[in-house]
Amino acid sequence: MSTADAPSSPHFALRELRADDDALLYRIYAGTRIEELGPLGWSEEQIESFLRMQHTAQHTDYWRNYDTSRFHVVTCEGQDVGRLYVERRPGSLDIIDIALLPEHRGRGIGSRLLQALAREADADALTMHIHVEHANPAQHLYLRHGFEFIGDAGPIYRLMERRPRAPHAEQAA
Repeated sequence: MSTADAPSSPHFALRELRADDDALLYRIYAGTRIEELGPLGWSEEQIESFLRMQHTAQHTDYWRNYDTSRFHVVTCEGQDVGRLYVERRPGSLDIIDIALLPEHRGRGIGSRLLQALAREADADALTMHIHVEHANPAQHLYLRHGFEFIGDAGPIYRLMERRPRAPHAEQAA
């Protein structure tokens, strides 16, 4: 039994975004970027200013270019712990963004999210896609969940794909 399947792994839920979630969404975003900014030698004010600018730019881009009806906050044991932004297109289930606050990583939540998405994708024969930064350690998580690298999307991102599996295929074998 893997750690993600262990009975002690926390259960998650998704909730709709609320108007007062901006501070939370900023914290989640900043948590994905803070480590890479440390070596730059910037002051706390410079880092904060940069992160706020980048968060606003990303948020604006997402709301301009994607169907946000499946953009959710991830909760675990009553606490807001991350975000999951998914867009469903013909033949595809695209993970636009999946991020957890640093203190909630490594607890199996990401694995459970990916397992739930894979069940949905498999049931409807959808290919899953995600863009991942070259240095993002989460790409190992995606590989464990059946994603494969299928190309680069510019100098920063790699495109990963998970092809649908027949529902209950393991039972038929």
